[in-house]
Amino acid sequence: MLHSVVHTHIKKVAAAGITDTSDILATEEPLEIRLVYGPQSDRRQQGISVTMRTPGHDEELAAGFLFTEGVLTSGQAIQDVICTSSEDGAIATVHLHEHIQPRLEKVERNFQATAACGVCGKSSLAAIHTAVTVSQQNNFTIPATTLYQLPDLLRREQAVFAGTGGLHAAALFDSTGKLLLLREDIGRHNAVDKVIGARLATDQLPIDHYLLLLSGRAGFELIQKAAMAGIPAIAAIGAPSSMAVKMAEAWNITLVGFLREQRFNIYSVPDRIIL
Repeated sequence: MLHSVVHTHIKKVAAAGITDTSDILATEEPLEIRLVYGPQSDRRQQGISVTMRTPGHDEELAAGFLFTEGVLTSGQAIQDVICTSSEDGAIATVHLHEHIQPRLEKVERNFQATAACGVCGKSSLAAIHTAVTVSQQNNFTIPATTLYQLPDLLRREQAVFAGTGGLHAAALFDSTGKLLLLREDIGRHNAVDKVIGARLATDQLPIDHYLLLLSGRAGFELIQKAAMAGIPAIAAIGAPSSMAVKMAEAWNITLVGFLREQRFNIYSVPDRIIL
């Protein structure tokens, strides 16, 4: 929390006049994700990604990113995650057990991701898609009356957002509306990776009996990350994109958008919402 915000001096301009005051900003700093793998006699290190993120839960972010990008298939592959600081930012080095071979063919370039984009710069159209396994059988359901309550529950728990207005949140809820896990980040895709990384660290994947709530819009990359983790239902406070709807249908994910003010739209697989 202490590293998630910074204070700055500003001039607040309004019709009534100009005031010298202070403001709270969401922190944005680079994190480099590195991978160390191979037998003890021949350990190798490879730079995987640089992402602009809000500091906090960096171990989860690194692990979640590697999983949702298809480089790793299980949290059991990870021996340790070591986070260090440098003059230019922070480094999260993910050490794999020596018998694990990462799927480095998935890394077609060093991911140079901004906080706003989880797929920017990939080297081909084919590289956008990861290997999602579609589960056709899932009995998760949630009442519409429970969905109505989730945005308020999320806002009450978003401590950093309340101070800055600048962070996205991703949260897991069960079918009764109980909040199980919440993560914040200046990048919406980072927030989702932190949630998935947290579950990965405790070997609790797939996340097949919970709903993922997004504080903003639902883009394709967020649907894909959720699909990789087996999440059956996603609700977004904002709008979904056309590709998000298309892939939610293809991956058998219930997608809800514009969840606010006691209303919402269902874009795919409506049977999981009890109306």
